[in-house]
Amino acid sequence: MDIFDGLPISPEKAYLREELARIEVSWVAPRFDSLPHVVHILTSKDREGEVQILKDQNDIIEEVVDEVVHAYHTGFNKAIQNYSQILRLFSESAESIKELKVDLAEAKRRLGTRNKQLHQLWYRSVTLRHIISLLDQIEGIAKVPARIEKLIAGKQYYAAVQLHAQSALMLEREGLQTVGALQDVRSELTKLRGVLFYKVLEDLHAHLYNRGEYSSAVLSMHEMDDEVPTTVAVAYTTNNSQPLSRRTRLKGDNQFGVHGLADGSHSSTFDGHDEDGSLEAHDETSLDGLSIGWLANSTPDEFVEAIRKSDAPLHVKYLQTMVECLCILGKVAAAGAIICQRLRPTIHEIITSKIKAHAQLINSSRSAIGQAAQTGTTGLHFMKGQLRSYQLPKQKRQNGISLSGTLLAVSPVSALMAPMGKAQAAAKELLDSILDSVVRIFENHVVVGELLESRSSRHDINTPKSMIADANWNPDSEASVTGGYSIGFSMTVLQSECQQLICEILRATPEAASADAAVQTARLASKAPSKEKSYAYRDGSEDGLTFAFRFTDATISIPNQGADLIRQGWSRRGTNVLQEGYGTAAVLPEQGIYLAASIYRPVLQFTDKVASMLPQKYSQLGNDGLLAFVENFVKDHLLPTMFVDYRKGVQQAISSPAAFRPRAHTAATYVPSIEKGRPVLQGLLAIDFLAKEVLGWAQAMPKFAADLVKYVQTFLERTYERCRTSYMEAVLEKQSYMLIGRHDIDKLLRLEPASASLPNGQLDSVSSVNDAETPGVESELRELFLSLRPIRQENLIHDENKLILLASLSDSLEYVADSIERLGRATLRESNLVEESRKPHHNRSSSAPSRDLASFADEYRKLAIDCLKVLRVEMQLETIFHLQEMTSRDYLEDQDAEEPDDFIISLTSQITRRDEEMAPFIAEEKRNYIFGGICGIAANASIKALADMKNINLFGVQQICRNSIALEQALAAIPSIDSEAVRRRLDRVRTYYELLNMPFEALLAFVTEHENLFTTTEYASLLKVNVPGREIPSDALDRVSEILSL
Repeated sequence: MDIFDGLPISPEKAYLREELARIEVSWVAPRFDSLPHVVHILTSKDREGEVQILKDQNDIIEEVVDEVVHAYHTGFNKAIQNYSQILRLFSESAESIKELKVDLAEAKRRLGTRNKQLHQLWYRSVTLRHIISLLDQIEGIAKVPARIEKLIAGKQYYAAVQLHAQSALMLEREGLQTVGALQDVRSELTKLRGVLFYKVLEDLHAHLYNRGEYSSAVLSMHEMDDEVPTTVAVAYTTNNSQPLSRRTRLKGDNQFGVHGLADGSHSSTFDGHDEDGSLEAHDETSLDGLSIGWLANSTPDEFVEAIRKSDAPLHVKYLQTMVECLCILGKVAAAGAIICQRLRPTIHEIITSKIKAHAQLINSSRSAIGQAAQTGTTGLHFMKGQLRSYQLPKQKRQNGISLSGTLLAVSPVSALMAPMGKAQAAAKELLDSILDSVVRIFENHVVVGELLESRSSRHDINTPKSMIADANWNPDSEASVTGGYSIGFSMTVLQSECQQLICEILRATPEAASADAAVQTARLASKAPSKEKSYAYRDGSEDGLTFAFRFTDATISIPNQGADLIRQGWSRRGTNVLQEGYGTAAVLPEQGIYLAASIYRPVLQFTDKVASMLPQKYSQLGNDGLLAFVENFVKDHLLPTMFVDYRKGVQQAISSPAAFRPRAHTAATYVPSIEKGRPVLQGLLAIDFLAKEVLGWAQAMPKFAADLVKYVQTFLERTYERCRTSYMEAVLEKQSYMLIGRHDIDKLLRLEPASASLPNGQLDSVSSVNDAETPGVESELRELFLSLRPIRQENLIHDENKLILLASLSDSLEYVADSIERLGRATLRESNLVEESRKPHHNRSSSAPSRDLASFADEYRKLAIDCLKVLRVEMQLETIFHLQEMTSRDYLEDQDAEEPDDFIISLTSQITRRDEEMAPFIAEEKRNYIFGGICGIAANASIKALADMKNINLFGVQQICRNSIALEQALAAIPSIDSEAVRRRLDRVRTYYELLNMPFEALLAFVTEHENLFTTTEYASLLKVNVPGREIPSDALDRVSEILSL
């Protein structure tokens, strides 16, 4: 029964709860109906028992009620007692208040009699208190200069600036202005203001260029002991994809350009000073374990609170603090002017020191690990892309001359300046390091520039009105607020110095790019924000630009000339601009225009990083500038020079007398690897080398890949014409060349099974030929060749050198075709990746070449196949030429043959000689293709020769068999030819001629058993030839025909 759960029953009577739980729920219903219970008792068999149960339950309920009444009765007694006590206390208080009223009335009466005297005493106490406060303040102000000097010595600049500002406000208070003892303090504070300004400016300047105690480069060097010790940043973390303009702002509403720096609220009380004059140190100046030590002694204000809550990097917080100090001092314009004045010399000095440190590192490395190890590591930093085949073949000819030296002689650049040369790698490594340092410096300038420009937009220098300000300070001029300093100005100067460095690396004079640079500079100025045009780009119209981005610097004599010079538009050229070089010659093995390839990628990455840092209003500046200069330089100077140089190299390579002269082989067998001595023609090897080199430049400069690929296509087209000329010189007016030009023979040559060994790309039709058609194709082709008899000697190629040239030319063309195909795929894949990666950032698209490299590879491969076809047909025609002598003689020998015929000896020696001479220049499967057709044509020619013979005897048959054996031995000696197939074909010839020794009846039995071994015509020739001693009946031909027709 849940209704009784809250009853105050003591633990001793806990059993009552159990008893109550047994009572039915119907007894506690809101509307109790007793009739069912009465009926239940009256109808029950044990009425007394039921009544007794009800009595027991009644006793339990009464006992529960007693417990509840007892418990509540005790509480009521205590409440009544408490109420009695409260009533008594109220009564006593009322009596006390009555007595207090009487006492107050008496005091009022007595004080009223001395009212005037009391007022005088109160006024005197107030006056004394004010005098005591002024004396305390005077005593505290007198100690301020020493305290400021102490804070300056401890580099607590913000605390010192706070103290100076508060002291200046104190001195302007009523009552202290006429105190003569404070004149010296005023004078000292004025001097300390200048000292503070220069100290803050120097520290800001050091941190702007990552030379300060809290600079990111210094902190990273402490964390990485093995880094190269230089004075600027040595690495830049590129994974900060968020622009710096966002990362420099604080969380929440406390943004430095709006609230944190411009609120003008600083604590001005001196009540919290200690006896020793030090400000309170606060524990709330640490974040993530990094102590903000420069704010340890500062007075808490909104700026300190914003710095404490900010999640910006430590060096950014320090830069924000220094800018806030300048704003409190009212020295923003002077500081901006000095930063502008010192920007170019400082960048020049940093770049020079970076180069010197790099040179010292190289020298120390060479002395420590040796020249060889240094050479091995330098080349690993550049172009590890798809063109890994760009290596000089390490081959030597028999005369000991290195082939790599020959290739380098053809190349317009030295090995150092090649795409993977040490000069390229060194230039890229050096420029990467310098541009990374410049990026980190520009990161700091973006932080400072944003903070100063936020003041410019508010026209608020955030300085107390009573503070002594610059005489020429003009709050209405935005330029005067920042002293001419802006993000656009710093970016322009930084890019100008980087461009000077690049020009020194490229050996490019200012005149070499002046026209393009002037146009680019004008476009850059037109895209600059209007607020910056009045002072950042005015020099171009007054003095004239002689070099891209080489703007004049501010010549400021600090601090009171800033506004005047701003009004003059920086018209005077700085006298301290360094004009000497950077000393890159001490680091780079070689300098020159071709180093633009290694410069392109670092500049491209530099532009991306800078663009990601720029605020929105400067976003257009990120797309132009240094990258535009490099691209224009490459387009207008490097590419034309490269085309002329490489065209000259190609012409030299293909016009050399040794260009298409098969090289003297060093091995008896063919070597497929170019590194191990593949005998590629020197001219084609040089062209392949130059093509790879040009495509190496294309990979280094993907924007210009299409132009460079077009250059390669032009060179390949010119080389193809030269190869075609050499080919035609070898085959002109020769019967083999004319035959492969016939459509029917060319089609049959394609369908031959032997054509499977030809280079791929020309065998599309082979797969469509059935195996059943293969013998018919070969037979038809042989019939066509045999129908050309008699073959004239002057229609054959008898110059062995021409045949070797064709073999070597075929292999060389195939090598170049394969190389072009690989390079084409790699170049296409690389260009696609570059295009996809560049689309979101830059609108730079290069047109695809009208004709891809694969088509050139097909042309080269087709010419290689034509060379092989000519050689194959030539060897078959040579076989027919020699064997056609069988038809002009009678084989009526008078003795057993010991030697083959002279024409067979000539043929076999020619086959052996040509095979040995071609072996070093062509692969085995190609040799099989060239010499593989000899056996079939020889077998057919030998069998068909019987039809033209008139007489033959037993010794004549043996002579022909001896000829076939000699031919079999010569062909079987060629490693690439299937000797078993040769044996089967020539066994058929011997079997055919041995049938002449059989009687007619034995011949009929053979025909019956082997009716498909020879054709009807061939069996008829056996019957027509005159064999002495053999009798042939008159109906012999009919009987053989009858057997074959069954």
